[in-house]
Amino acid sequence: MPSAETTRASVHEPEPVRPTRDDEIATAGSELIGGPIGRRALLGTSWWTPVRVVALVMIGMFALGMVQKLPCYDGGWFFGASSQYTHACYSDIPHLYQGRGFADGLVPYFDKLPGDMDYLEYPVLTGVFMEVAAWLTPGGGSIQHQEQVYWMVNAGMLMACAAVIAVCTARTHRRRPWDGLLVALAPAFALTATINWDLLAVALLAAAMLMWSRGRVLAFGVLIGLATAAKFYPFLVLGPLFLLCWRAGKWREFGTALLGAVGAWLAVNLPVMYLAPEGWSKFYSFSHDRGVDFGSVFLFVSQWMKIAITPDTANAWALVMMVIICAGLAAVALAAPRRPRLAQLAFLIVAAFILTNKVYSPQYVLWLVPLAVLARPRWRDFLVWQACEVAYFLGIWMYLAYTTSGDAHKGLPTDGYQVAIAVHLLGTLYLCGTVVRDIFVPEHDVVRREGDDDPSGGILDGAEDVFVLGPAGHPRRHAAHFDGVPGADWREDPAPGDRSL
Repeated sequence: MPSAETTRASVHEPEPVRPTRDDEIATAGSELIGGPIGRRALLGTSWWTPVRVVALVMIGMFALGMVQKLPCYDGGWFFGASSQYTHACYSDIPHLYQGRGFADGLVPYFDKLPGDMDYLEYPVLTGVFMEVAAWLTPGGGSIQHQEQVYWMVNAGMLMACAAVIAVCTARTHRRRPWDGLLVALAPAFALTATINWDLLAVALLAAAMLMWSRGRVLAFGVLIGLATAAKFYPFLVLGPLFLLCWRAGKWREFGTALLGAVGAWLAVNLPVMYLAPEGWSKFYSFSHDRGVDFGSVFLFVSQWMKIAITPDTANAWALVMMVIICAGLAAVALAAPRRPRLAQLAFLIVAAFILTNKVYSPQYVLWLVPLAVLARPRWRDFLVWQACEVAYFLGIWMYLAYTTSGDAHKGLPTDGYQVAIAVHLLGTLYLCGTVVRDIFVPEHDVVRREGDDDPSGGILDGAEDVFVLGPAGHPRRHAAHFDGVPGADWREDPAPGDRSL
């Protein structure tokens, strides 16, 4: 009989990484469920696999997020100007059921809307998601009841998206399934999941990252195209992928992914673009023309310096900053001593887009959560960033409560809201800094410390470098090597002062 210490669930599966072994926060948190797993524990014999646990925890946290919206569900969305803000339970979903014509049976992009917004201002695939939810919403009863049911239907559909995100993140790094708990337990994820429809695009991008990690290049491209048809930001991931494929000489694979993305995006958009061009273009014209809005660095500067920033000025500066950041990321990708992991650069480019945008809605944190987990699966840094995002989540609602409560002045004044914006910006910059540090000092990268190269890199994992810039090219190094040591193993414990890094 083999001992429990040597038995594996499958001889073909690599040994999973146990976060309680080298992450102090994970070790301390595990005491709630009996402490870290034992050295001689028999793994792989229980129904409670890591992926199933992660999925169930995600569903439970999502349900708690729905409970947090209860004060609004019972009346805050319908009565009182500031109640939905003082209870921090605002959601766009019930308001847009009537405001975007779903209650009246209007067809998105084809039927013109009454009021200031003449067409639905969301990308096509998100519009389809909203319309499907409207079809599932019964038409009887008061408009308030219909809006409540519409939010509940959307919440159920978004819960499915959340489960997909958790499962895909847990499975992307084969040896690190427990990292999915970072997504499932993220407080900002639960609080913002049902504010809007962002989880559709996040789920498609998470599935795309999983497909790429498995070497399914075309499926990755198709999912990226669908994600971009649901939200604008996922296409940004193609930029880092281009740089990494350039460094590794994987041009055919990148071309396949790009064609799949373009084809899938066109398949969704072309019919609406051709049949309803004015309605289809509303998302793009609205994004271009909207003014400086909540949470952005532009609003912070505008309020702090007491100056007005026009939409054109904000667009120009946002473009300049993104070009500079993209150039910097290109230098990092091509000149780093070891080729960066795909998840690291994907997180950095999306974070850059968020930081330079002229609006930061609180649910935009959802874009970053799965990428942050893949890029920097370290509990301390992740929770520091999440604390900053929760602080911003409360700050924006308290600020809106202040601005909508008249002379009562309930909530957070402008100076306090500026602090909340600064906390959000600094928290995101902090996490970006740790990821950049990991790129240049791979010993601090907890993924590579376990001996892996790029578990989410698919065909890039362990690939040979064929083009590099600067000192990294003298001599040319294998991506899985460091300082000339093949298959460098980072599993050795760091110095005592670096344990939390």
